[in-house]
Amino acid sequence: MAGLNKVVGSYEEALKGLSNDMTIMVGGFGLCGIPEGLISQMVTSGVSGLTAISNNAGVDDFGLGLLLKSRQIDTMIASYVGENATFEQQMLSGQLKVILTPQGTLAEKIRAGGAGIPAFFTATGYGTPIAEGKETREIDGRHYVLEPALTADFALVRAWKADTMGNLVFRKTAANFNPMMATAGKITVVEAEQIVEPGELDPDHIHTPGIYVNRVIQGKFEKRIEQRTVKAAPVIL
Repeated sequence: MAGLNKVVGSYEEALKGLSNDMTIMVGGFGLCGIPEGLISQMVTSGVSGLTAISNNAGVDDFGLGLLLKSRQIDTMIASYVGENATFEQQMLSGQLKVILTPQGTLAEKIRAGGAGIPAFFTATGYGTPIAEGKETREIDGRHYVLEPALTADFALVRAWKADTMGNLVFRKTAANFNPMMATAGKITVVEAEQIVEPGELDPDHIHTPGIYVNRVIQGKFEKRIEQRTVKAAPVIL
């Protein structure tokens, strides 16, 4: 069973094989559930020319915003990018190629890639710039756009719990994009909040089986809040 232990001891080992001009998927939703340490290691490594697939682009000084600031991402495939001024500046200046994708379509493109489905038809985006240059078809009186699936050289995901064999459990909002990305990478690297021994996870509660996972590393997380909203204290007379 020792040969099934997928835990690595360093971020350098976790990202071994990542090189320039590769496509990466990065899990998370906003700043929730992002693989913070793996992103930082990519910045440190200096890898460049990346195509990044993620729901969003982080913020200016955190998450994928760090890779944008250092100009390591050439192309961004994303859904929501409204919290990152660096992203906006690079997109408007033509320094960054951006492929904006409806959120549900992005999720399905990743899920399809992990399932081995090369493309699918969706009604979302028909008649808009999203559909330009793509095959369309009328089915039962409704128009659809053919969307290709997405896969990546590396999928970088964050799990709440992982066992040493790579079985994963995600928690709350982090369960949005991380599970499907874990299936769609040629190499899937998991940064986990907790790593436990085989048998400690309830089999009925495992979201991603270890067959999809290549490496697991213990993470340390800042868990930053993207937009802090507080209620004004009551006035006591």
